[in-house]
Amino acid sequence: MTPQLAIQTLHERFTDAVSNATTFRDEHSISVALPRIAEVCTFLKKECGFDMLTDLSGLDHYGEQPRFEVEYLLYSMTDHCYLRLKVRVPEQDPVVPSVTGVWQGANWHEREAYDMFGIRFSGHPNLKRILMWEGYPYHPLRKDFPLAGLPAELPDTAEGAGRVNVAPMAGGPFVPGTGTRSTIYREPRQYDTGVEQFVKIKNPTKKEQV
Repeated sequence: MTPQLAIQTLHERFTDAVSNATTFRDEHSISVALPRIAEVCTFLKKECGFDMLTDLSGLDHYGEQPRFEVEYLLYSMTDHCYLRLKVRVPEQDPVVPSVTGVWQGANWHEREAYDMFGIRFSGHPNLKRILMWEGYPYHPLRKDFPLAGLPAELPDTAEGAGRVNVAPMAGGPFVPGTGTRSTIYREPRQYDTGVEQFVKIKNPTKKEQV
């Protein structure tokens, strides 16, 4: 089944639950009403052949309402095509039905969206943080989370527990470049060795030789 036919079928089967079908650079997307997402996913897997969930990710539309969004990228192993589903999630009660019962691979994806954005997934078999430690009070991929990180108390099991440290963001993927790196090595910033990072701190205006 092609994505176009799948979208047409969704409009016929879930008239009031789907909207805003779009195509951009041959990628087909459709918005789904929040309460119906698990039902729509089940239908797409069983009736339309989208038997693989390749990605599930959260987004933060800070300043908009609903603020959050969850996107599902589905793939048909038979027809070799993709279909993207979009669900908007309110900030006041960011809860989405889990699709782990449809695709087991959604398990870690949903845990990451919960950890990074604070979006909860009802019916998830083990919804706990996957990157940050339990008890960490923030969600680092929200747009109101500062690039330099926020102080947070380390867990009891960590080295130096009891201290309050800022999340280690230096050289990380959320920190903007200083403008001194060449375009060849500017991304990813993890390319820097410890020595290179020390030199950059000591000589922030030094130009790099390429």
